[in-house]
Amino acid sequence: MNLSLNVPTPLEYFSALVHADADFPLLEAAISLAQDEYPDLSVQQVLGDVDQLLARLNRRLPADAGPLQRLRLLNQFVYRDLNFAGNFNNFTDPDNSFVHVVLRTRLAIPISLAVIWLELAQGVGLKARGISFPGHFLVKVNLSEGQVVIDPLSGQSLSREELAERLEPYRQMSGLLDEQEAPLGLYLQAAQPREIIARMLHNLKEIHAAQEDWPRLIAVLDRLIVLLPQAWSEYRDRGLAHAEAGRSGHALEDLETYLANTKHGREAGQPSDRAAIAKRVAELRRATN
Repeated sequence: MNLSLNVPTPLEYFSALVHADADFPLLEAAISLAQDEYPDLSVQQVLGDVDQLLARLNRRLPADAGPLQRLRLLNQFVYRDLNFAGNFNNFTDPDNSFVHVVLRTRLAIPISLAVIWLELAQGVGLKARGISFPGHFLVKVNLSEGQVVIDPLSGQSLSREELAERLEPYRQMSGLLDEQEAPLGLYLQAAQPREIIARMLHNLKEIHAAQEDWPRLIAVLDRLIVLLPQAWSEYRDRGLAHAEAGRSGHALEDLETYLANTKHGREAGQPSDRAAIAKRVAELRRATN
Protein backbone atom coordinates (compact mmCIF):
# COMPACT_ATOMS: atom_id res chain seq x y z
CA MET A 1 0.00 0.00 0.00
CA ASN A 2 1.49 3.33 -1.06
CA LEU A 3 0.93 6.26 1.24
CA SER A 4 1.82 9.68 -0.11
CA LEU A 5 2.12 12.54 2.36
CA ASN A 6 1.42 15.92 0.86
CA VAL A 7 3.74 18.17 2.83
CA PRO A 8 2.66 21.80 2.39
CA THR A 9 5.13 24.24 0.90
CA PRO A 10 6.24 27.07 3.20
CA LEU A 11 3.85 29.41 1.38
CA GLU A 12 0.93 26.98 1.72
CA TYR A 13 1.68 26.57 5.42
CA PHE A 14 1.81 30.34 5.86
CA SER A 15 -1.45 30.71 3.93
CA ALA A 16 -3.19 28.26 6.27
CA LEU A 17 -1.91 30.17 9.33
CA VAL A 18 -3.09 33.60 8.16
CA HIS A 19 -6.32 32.53 6.49
CA ALA A 20 -8.61 34.04 9.14
CA ASP A 21 -8.31 36.83 11.71
CA ALA A 22 -9.99 34.79 14.43
CA ASP A 23 -7.36 33.05 16.58
CA PHE A 24 -4.58 34.38 14.35
CA PRO A 25 -1.39 32.61 15.56
CA LEU A 26 0.96 35.61 15.67
CA LEU A 27 4.05 33.86 17.00
CA GLU A 28 3.71 30.83 14.72
CA ALA A 29 3.16 33.03 11.66
CA ALA A 30 6.16 35.18 12.61
CA ILE A 31 8.39 32.11 13.03
CA SER A 32 7.26 30.74 9.66
CA LEU A 33 8.58 33.81 7.82
CA ALA A 34 12.07 32.30 8.04
CA GLN A 35 11.16 29.11 6.15
CA ASP A 36 12.06 30.54 2.74
CA GLU A 37 15.58 31.29 3.96
CA TYR A 38 15.82 28.28 6.30
CA PRO A 39 13.85 25.48 4.60
CA ASP A 40 14.75 22.90 7.27
CA LEU A 41 13.43 25.08 10.09
CA SER A 42 11.03 23.34 12.50
CA VAL A 43 8.42 25.90 13.49
CA GLN A 44 7.12 23.59 16.22
CA GLN A 45 10.62 23.36 17.72
CA VAL A 46 10.84 27.14 17.93
CA LEU A 47 7.39 27.33 19.50
CA GLY A 48 8.66 24.83 22.05
CA ASP A 49 11.72 26.98 22.73
CA VAL A 50 9.48 29.95 23.55
CA ASP A 51 7.29 27.74 25.74
CA GLN A 52 10.40 26.76 27.70
CA LEU A 53 11.26 30.43 28.26
CA LEU A 54 7.71 31.04 29.47
CA ALA A 55 7.93 28.09 31.86
CA ARG A 56 11.19 29.52 33.30
CA LEU A 57 9.54 32.90 33.72
CA ASN A 58 6.43 31.46 35.37
CA ARG A 59 8.58 29.63 37.93
CA ARG A 60 9.93 33.02 39.06
CA LEU A 61 6.54 34.61 39.56
CA PRO A 62 5.06 34.57 43.05
CA ALA A 63 1.55 33.12 43.04
CA ASP A 64 0.13 36.40 44.34
CA ALA A 65 2.07 38.66 41.94
CA GLY A 66 -0.03 41.52 40.61
CA PRO A 67 0.17 42.83 37.03
CA LEU A 68 2.78 45.51 37.79
CA GLN A 69 5.07 43.01 39.54
CA ARG A 70 4.59 40.56 36.65
CA LEU A 71 5.61 43.28 34.19
CA ARG A 72 8.73 44.12 36.19
CA LEU A 73 9.77 40.47 36.48
CA LEU A 74 9.09 39.93 32.76
CA ASN A 75 11.35 42.83 31.79
CA GLN A 76 14.06 41.72 34.20
CA PHE A 77 13.91 38.23 32.65
CA VAL A 78 13.99 39.44 29.04
CA TYR A 79 16.52 42.28 29.23
CA ARG A 80 18.76 41.43 32.20
CA ASP A 81 18.72 37.65 32.48
CA LEU A 82 18.40 36.76 28.78
CA ASN A 83 20.13 39.94 27.52
CA PHE A 84 17.84 40.57 24.55
CA ALA A 85 18.72 43.84 22.81
CA GLY A 86 18.68 45.65 19.50
CA ASN A 87 21.16 44.65 16.80
CA PHE A 88 22.29 48.24 16.43
CA ASN A 89 25.47 47.29 14.53
CA ASN A 90 23.53 45.62 11.72
CA PHE A 91 19.89 46.68 11.73
CA THR A 92 19.41 45.68 8.07
CA ASP A 93 20.40 42.03 8.50
CA PRO A 94 17.37 39.93 7.45
CA ASP A 95 18.15 37.55 10.33
CA ASN A 96 16.91 40.26 12.71
CA SER A 97 13.40 39.49 11.46
CA PHE A 98 13.62 35.73 12.02
CA VAL A 99 12.39 34.65 15.44
CA HIS A 100 14.51 31.50 15.68
CA VAL A 101 17.69 33.49 14.98
CA VAL A 102 16.70 36.19 17.48
CA LEU A 103 16.21 33.52 20.15
CA ARG A 104 19.74 32.28 19.50
CA THR A 105 21.62 35.57 19.12
CA ARG A 106 19.45 37.68 21.48
CA LEU A 107 19.75 40.47 18.89
CA ALA A 108 16.73 41.90 17.10
CA ILE A 109 14.87 44.80 15.61
CA PRO A 110 11.92 46.17 17.59
CA ILE A 111 9.13 44.18 15.96
CA SER A 112 10.73 40.73 16.10
CA LEU A 113 11.63 41.14 19.77
CA ALA A 114 8.14 42.54 20.38
CA VAL A 115 6.57 39.34 19.04
CA ILE A 116 8.56 37.26 21.56
CA TRP A 117 7.90 39.75 24.38
CA LEU A 118 4.16 39.77 23.66
CA GLU A 119 4.01 35.95 23.79
CA LEU A 120 5.72 35.96 27.19
CA ALA A 121 3.65 38.88 28.50
CA GLN A 122 0.36 37.29 27.52
CA GLY A 123 1.62 33.97 28.90
CA VAL A 124 1.95 35.50 32.38
CA GLY A 125 -1.51 37.04 32.20
CA LEU A 126 -0.69 40.59 31.13
CA LYS A 127 -3.01 42.50 28.81
CA ALA A 128 -0.31 43.31 26.27
CA ARG A 129 -0.61 44.41 22.65
CA GLY A 130 1.66 45.67 19.90
CA ILE A 131 1.65 49.24 18.56
CA SER A 132 2.55 49.95 14.94
CA PHE A 133 4.20 53.25 15.84
CA PRO A 134 5.94 55.12 12.99
CA GLY A 135 9.58 54.15 12.66
CA HIS A 136 9.84 51.95 15.75
CA PHE A 137 7.39 49.21 16.78
CA LEU A 138 6.25 49.50 20.41
CA VAL A 139 4.25 47.43 22.90
CA LYS A 140 1.77 48.40 25.57
CA VAL A 141 0.28 46.90 28.71
CA ASN A 142 -2.97 47.91 30.36
CA LEU A 143 -2.62 48.03 34.15
CA SER A 144 -5.03 49.26 36.80
CA GLU A 145 -2.69 52.23 37.19
CA GLY A 146 -3.09 53.03 33.48
CA GLN A 147 -1.56 52.20 30.14
CA VAL A 148 2.20 51.63 29.95
CA VAL A 149 3.89 52.04 26.54
CA ILE A 150 7.23 50.23 26.26
CA ASP A 151 10.17 50.12 23.87
CA PRO A 152 10.57 46.39 23.13
CA LEU A 153 14.34 46.74 22.56
CA SER A 154 15.01 47.91 26.11
CA GLY A 155 11.89 47.46 28.26
CA GLN A 156 11.91 51.21 28.91
CA SER A 157 8.50 52.74 29.56
CA LEU A 158 7.90 55.87 27.52
CA SER A 159 6.17 59.04 28.72
CA ARG A 160 3.74 60.97 26.54
CA GLU A 161 6.45 63.59 26.08
CA GLU A 162 8.96 60.98 24.87
CA LEU A 163 6.39 59.48 22.52
CA ALA A 164 5.52 62.89 21.10
CA GLU A 165 9.24 63.57 20.59
CA ARG A 166 9.66 60.28 18.72
CA LEU A 167 6.65 61.09 16.58
CA GLU A 168 7.73 64.62 15.65
CA PRO A 169 10.00 63.70 12.67
CA TYR A 170 7.14 61.76 11.06
CA ARG A 171 4.70 64.59 11.64
CA GLN A 172 7.14 66.98 9.96
CA MET A 173 7.57 64.63 7.00
CA SER A 174 3.80 64.44 6.60
CA GLY A 175 3.66 68.21 6.17
CA LEU A 176 0.54 68.56 8.30
CA LEU A 177 -0.20 71.82 10.03
CA ASP A 178 -0.66 71.83 13.79
CA GLU A 179 -4.45 71.93 13.58
CA GLN A 180 -4.43 68.98 11.18
CA GLU A 181 -2.28 66.76 13.38
CA ALA A 182 -3.80 63.54 14.63
CA PRO A 183 -3.76 63.17 18.43
CA LEU A 184 -0.99 61.03 19.91
CA GLY A 185 -3.51 58.40 20.97
CA LEU A 186 -4.26 57.64 17.34
CA TYR A 187 -0.69 56.37 16.92
CA LEU A 188 -0.97 54.17 20.03
CA GLN A 189 -3.85 51.97 18.93
CA ALA A 190 -3.34 48.22 19.21
CA ALA A 191 -1.98 46.61 16.05
CA GLN A 192 -3.82 43.53 14.83
CA PRO A 193 -1.73 40.35 14.32
CA ARG A 194 -2.18 40.58 10.53
CA GLU A 195 -0.80 44.13 10.62
CA ILE A 196 2.21 43.00 12.66
CA ILE A 197 3.09 40.23 10.20
CA ALA A 198 2.64 42.68 7.30
CA ARG A 199 5.06 45.11 8.93
CA MET A 200 7.62 42.32 9.43
CA LEU A 201 7.31 41.39 5.76
CA HIS A 202 7.60 45.02 4.66
CA ASN A 203 10.87 45.27 6.60
CA LEU A 204 12.21 42.28 4.65
CA LYS A 205 10.81 43.69 1.42
CA GLU A 206 12.72 46.94 1.94
CA ILE A 207 15.99 45.09 2.62
CA HIS A 208 15.76 42.82 -0.45
CA ALA A 209 14.60 45.63 -2.73
CA ALA A 210 17.55 47.79 -1.69
CA GLN A 211 19.90 44.91 -2.51
CA GLU A 212 18.07 44.11 -5.76
CA ASP A 213 17.78 40.51 -4.56
CA TRP A 214 14.87 39.62 -6.84
CA PRO A 215 14.31 35.97 -5.81
CA ARG A 216 14.16 36.85 -2.11
CA LEU A 217 12.06 39.93 -2.82
CA ILE A 218 9.57 37.86 -4.83
CA ALA A 219 9.33 35.29 -2.02
CA VAL A 220 8.49 38.06 0.47
CA LEU A 221 5.93 39.58 -1.92
CA ASP A 222 4.33 36.15 -2.38
CA ARG A 223 3.67 36.13 1.35
CA LEU A 224 2.44 39.73 1.42
CA ILE A 225 -0.09 38.98 -1.31
CA VAL A 226 -1.30 35.89 0.56
CA LEU A 227 -1.58 38.01 3.72
CA LEU A 228 -3.13 41.07 2.02
CA PRO A 229 -4.81 39.79 -1.15
CA GLN A 230 -6.23 43.21 -2.07
CA ALA A 231 -3.04 45.21 -1.55
CA TRP A 232 -2.70 45.92 -5.27
CA SER A 233 0.58 47.80 -4.94
CA GLU A 234 2.19 44.52 -3.82
CA TYR A 235 1.14 42.95 -7.14
CA ARG A 236 2.76 45.87 -8.93
CA ASP A 237 5.98 45.50 -6.97
CA ARG A 238 6.06 41.74 -7.48
CA GLY A 239 5.43 42.22 -11.19
CA LEU A 240 8.35 44.64 -11.45
CA ALA A 241 10.56 42.21 -9.51
CA HIS A 242 9.52 39.37 -11.84
CA ALA A 243 10.43 41.57 -14.80
CA GLU A 244 13.87 42.27 -13.34
CA ALA A 245 14.32 38.53 -12.77
CA GLY A 246 13.50 37.83 -16.43
CA ARG A 247 10.13 36.20 -15.72
CA SER A 248 8.04 38.14 -18.22
CA GLY A 249 4.93 35.98 -18.02
CA HIS A 250 4.62 36.34 -14.27
CA ALA A 251 5.44 40.04 -14.56
CA LEU A 252 2.65 40.65 -17.07
CA GLU A 253 0.11 38.79 -14.94
CA ASP A 254 0.90 40.85 -11.83
CA LEU A 255 1.17 44.22 -13.57
CA GLU A 256 -2.09 43.68 -15.42
CA THR A 257 -3.75 42.72 -12.13
CA TYR A 258 -2.48 45.98 -10.65
CA LEU A 259 -3.78 48.07 -13.57
CA ALA A 260 -7.17 46.35 -13.57
CA ASN A 261 -7.73 46.89 -9.86
CA THR A 262 -6.48 50.46 -9.48
CA LYS A 263 -8.39 51.87 -12.45
CA HIS A 264 -11.06 53.43 -10.25
CA GLY A 265 -9.40 53.08 -6.87
CA ARG A 266 -7.26 55.31 -4.74
CA GLU A 267 -4.34 53.04 -3.89
CA ALA A 268 -1.29 54.13 -5.86
CA GLY A 269 -3.70 55.20 -8.57
CA GLN A 270 -1.92 58.34 -9.67
CA PRO A 271 -2.01 58.77 -13.49
CA SER A 272 1.80 58.95 -13.67
CA ASP A 273 2.13 55.61 -11.91
CA ARG A 274 -0.49 53.90 -14.03
CA ALA A 275 0.99 55.33 -17.21
CA ALA A 276 4.45 54.09 -16.30
CA ILE A 277 3.15 50.62 -15.47
CA ALA A 278 1.09 50.48 -18.68
CA LYS A 279 4.23 51.40 -20.62
CA ARG A 280 6.15 48.61 -18.87
CA VAL A 281 3.40 46.14 -19.74
CA ALA A 282 3.57 47.17 -23.39
CA GLU A 283 7.35 46.71 -23.39
CA LEU A 284 7.04 43.26 -21.85
CA ARG A 285 4.40 42.24 -24.38
CA ARG A 286 6.60 43.33 -27.27
CA ALA A 287 9.57 41.45 -25.80
CA THR A 288 7.60 38.23 -25.42
CA ASN A 289 6.04 38.31 -28.92
